[in-house]
Amino acid sequence: MKIAVVVQRYGADINGGAELHARYVAEHLARHVSVEVITTCASDYITWRNDRAAGPESIHGITVRRFPVSRERTPDDFGDWSARVFTRPHSVNDELAWLEAEGPTSPALVDYLRAHDAEYDFFIFFSARYYHAYHGARAVAHKAILVPTAERDGALGLSIFGPLFRGVRALMYNSYEERALIQGITGNHEVPGVVVGIGSDIPERPRAARFRQKFGLHDRFAIYVGRIDENKGCRELFDFFIRYSTAMLDGLHLVLIGTPVIPIPSHPHIHHLGFVSDQDKFDAMAAADLLVMPSYFESLSMVALEAWALGRPVLANAACDVLQGQCRRSNAGLYYQGYSEFLETLRAIDMNPALATALGANGQRYFQAHYSWPVIERKYLDMLEHLSQAPAGRGMEPLPGWFSRRRRTLPPAELIVNAQPRGAATDISETSAGRPRPAAVRTQPPAPAAAPPARQSSPLPPAVAPVTAPAGRSAGDERTTTSGRSERAPDQRSRERDPRQDPRRRGQDRSRRNDRQARPEGQGARGSRPPREAHTGTATPGDGASRASGSEIIATPTPSAASSSAPSAPPRSENIGQGTPERRPMARRRRRPKGRPGRTEDSPA
Repeated sequence: MKIAVVVQRYGADINGGAELHARYVAEHLARHVSVEVITTCASDYITWRNDRAAGPESIHGITVRRFPVSRERTPDDFGDWSARVFTRPHSVNDELAWLEAEGPTSPALVDYLRAHDAEYDFFIFFSARYYHAYHGARAVAHKAILVPTAERDGALGLSIFGPLFRGVRALMYNSYEERALIQGITGNHEVPGVVVGIGSDIPERPRAARFRQKFGLHDRFAIYVGRIDENKGCRELFDFFIRYSTAMLDGLHLVLIGTPVIPIPSHPHIHHLGFVSDQDKFDAMAAADLLVMPSYFESLSMVALEAWALGRPVLANAACDVLQGQCRRSNAGLYYQGYSEFLETLRAIDMNPALATALGANGQRYFQAHYSWPVIERKYLDMLEHLSQAPAGRGMEPLPGWFSRRRRTLPPAELIVNAQPRGAATDISETSAGRPRPAAVRTQPPAPAAAPPARQSSPLPPAVAPVTAPAGRSAGDERTTTSGRSERAPDQRSRERDPRQDPRRRGQDRSRRNDRQARPEGQGARGSRPPREAHTGTATPGDGASRASGSEIIATPTPSAASSSAPSAPPRSENIGQGTPERRPMARRRRRPKGRPGRTEDSPA
């Protein structure tokens, strides 16, 4: 079997991002099948300038074929097209112009794919949003496997990408959040896909002491690895860290590894090392107390996986769904939203060594179970084996006609993306490589069903006594965020909103019905019966604390603690749970013989 990996840039000196992801996949698949790489002559992702020679070369034993870029990218021109298609109504032609402005525009590369289709069994395209992946996958759709590396940004909401995600043979997702976002926008649930991610070549024994001696850093520090760019959240990181350093004079330092795109503040606790070798990078991560990931947009954080492989905890930006999901599934990191949570989570890891050690150990187990290279290679090989035996898919949908392409009736792309649910994905089910998955369900819990309006009970205060939970969920099941907010499970919220579903409430209703049937003739319907203290215990006015009598515990609310949106329950001794306000007792009328005037109980004697 012969595979072609198609990516926008490629080289041993390109460290990080989808390009490093593609190189790792190509080198590991080359142990099992024949692999070539098809790419451009560019190495600068900002301009896509042709700074490498066209033609074939060999990198780490793999043939790499390079093709020239026909036009360099102009940031101002690309920015104008981005503003037009992301924020205003536009046309399909506008989206295609945006794609060409983004680049790397290489018609020669697409022509090669079309002309040499028969020489390869499959083409693995990296990064769906770029020119080479969009036009290349459309040219060889019957053999195209797409690794989207998609983030939550406006590009995913462009209409031209829907047919792409629905028309390829298979998708190799980086995370469950990426899968849920793409499926929610494009509806490509029927296309075979699997969440794979990426492994990393972790050295067996990185040496923290070697790093400290080489760079002269002997203080405790947090580390950031990656492009130092505003789009990666670095400007906010600098602001938060300087404020943290002011509040914590003996706190952690911050070490930065990567190429700067924005200015780095001059601060005694911030140290920029620039671009370093892989050995220095892993030595630095081994010496660090934690890794900080401030990015708002990621399809998968390779550096977070590397930190977990080395047993280091991660502090991530909660605004990035993927990072938040990785931290929650691994139980190996904390995440923050805003400066106050940044301060507290950083202090928690810094000042609690037991917590940091436990998070790091969880991270190592998570990496080995899901992102070690044997696991990654097996998922790719299973997909290739399945596709080689399965019939071709539905094919690529054609572009609209000449007039339809020019109608500016498409909504702003950002509106499409922003309409999708946010947060960590809850659907983490896995299926076989070729079996279509059902529609994914995102993190928003279902709203409780509305109770019937007739005789609706006033909400009761939450009981202190334990509640029997449904099968598969423990009583009081909840999720806690880093800010301390608690999200109760949907079934528990529905019981609190509709007390009639509470088993304790149903027992009380049966008891009240039995009491009414045994009530003596002439006793008032309400208000005249003394409290059933032997059954429920004496309810005394208090400050909202729980009261106990016998074996039952009752939470007594105070008037000030009552919710403004729902009236408090009336006293237990009169009409608890009846669902209607207390009314004046109705007079009982006696039957009188015909022809004789009589009087009611209300008439004066």
